[in-house]
Amino acid sequence: MGILDENKHLEDLDKRYIWHPFTQMKDWLDEKPIIISEGRDCFIKEIYGRWYLDGVSSMWVNIHGHRKKEIDDAIKEQIDKISHSTMLGLSNVPAIKLAEKLVKIIQGSSKTKPSNPQTLEPLNPLLLSKVFYSDNGSTSVEVALKMAFQYWIHRRVDGKVTFLSLNNAYHGDTLGAVSVGGIDTFHKVFSPLLFRTYDAPSPYCYRCELELSYPDCKTACLERMGDALRENSSEIAAVIIEPIVQAAGGMIVSPPGYLKGVRDLCTKYNVLMIADEVATGFGRTGRMFACEHEDVVPDIICLSKGITGGYLPLAATITTDEIYNVFLGKFKELKTFFHGHSYTGNPLASAAALACLDIFEKEETLKNLQPKIEILENWLKEISDVPHVGDVRNKGLMAGIELVKDKNTKKPYPLEEKIGWKVAYHARENGVFIRPLGNVVVIMPPLSISIENLQQLLKVIKDAIIAVM
Repeated sequence: MGILDENKHLEDLDKRYIWHPFTQMKDWLDEKPIIISEGRDCFIKEIYGRWYLDGVSSMWVNIHGHRKKEIDDAIKEQIDKISHSTMLGLSNVPAIKLAEKLVKIIQGSSKTKPSNPQTLEPLNPLLLSKVFYSDNGSTSVEVALKMAFQYWIHRRVDGKVTFLSLNNAYHGDTLGAVSVGGIDTFHKVFSPLLFRTYDAPSPYCYRCELELSYPDCKTACLERMGDALRENSSEIAAVIIEPIVQAAGGMIVSPPGYLKGVRDLCTKYNVLMIADEVATGFGRTGRMFACEHEDVVPDIICLSKGITGGYLPLAATITTDEIYNVFLGKFKELKTFFHGHSYTGNPLASAAALACLDIFEKEETLKNLQPKIEILENWLKEISDVPHVGDVRNKGLMAGIELVKDKNTKKPYPLEEKIGWKVAYHARENGVFIRPLGNVVVIMPPLSISIENLQQLLKVIKDAIIAVM
């Protein structure tokens, strides 16, 4: 079988056997699929030999580039030792080292450290210091929801059985995560299966639900959250929020002070705060974690995506000693946290994550990100003047360009026109792979992207927007 015949066979097999996520398969069956065979730096290569700039970091996970030697070597070295052993009744070396590193990074980010890190004395109970592993962003959120729920039970506080989340929120696709989601396109169909929650307005200033304008609104959306908590805090176990950026909701960036206001409300009304940093963590917003932008320390933080540099599935839900300690008790009390995964704390994934975090230090990733953010923000200012570009927004190297039918009225394009997809297809024809969120063009390249490649990425996207519009 020749190479062309083999490639055609792969395309046929894909269409015959694979059901792709978040994909209308009827459309997929009518298209010529792109099948990736190789990756290098911030590029991906399809089976016919064409290379594409990976403008979405392979779904927001690849932060140091493909085939990063340090991560490759760490995985190969770990394979020679052991690839997996359970954490139910056992532990393993890479998972232990990774937990220590994650806690030290997070505690350093919060500018608060234990008095003597060389000893095993108890940490400040309000610091994030206990790591629970799972295997993806959705499961990290499921863990957080169950932890928060069970925390209040063990505290003997009755009635705190639900959660408050934001409109336009996305926290994953398992049923608990969907229950605290707020994107009708993704979630409405499952509503009969979900538990009841409270919601608050999204801090979506371009399309304010309250029909107000920032900053004159004085973050009225935050006041509405306060109203909901004041009236219902006796029922609410936790508020869950994507700090600073609602990613899958359309790269919605909250106004300054909003996140800190959420933390203050949670403290005031005695509910836990869960920060879902699955998309925003590990440098995406220009800081290691988005919560750092407003010096916020949540009660629980959810991490995944970039944690292994895009190599292997891994997630971590990190909480405080205060929460962890209420689960301690005699065996017969059944205070155990009854949750786990077969691949919890997988040694290969943990080794990859350790190497990924080492690269942040070795290559000064966050420091070197700043000129790239400046280039992106200057470009966003320029493109905001293009007809049919309604709004541009970013935090760090996470950006969204919202395309509208009428710039004056903000009237959106009908969903069936697939405007965002038309831009993505045009960019693809010119060597850039991006994936939109409806009419929002998403820019989220690897943090390691060179300035030259970033400029090429932005040029192709701008040309695509102008051509389609």
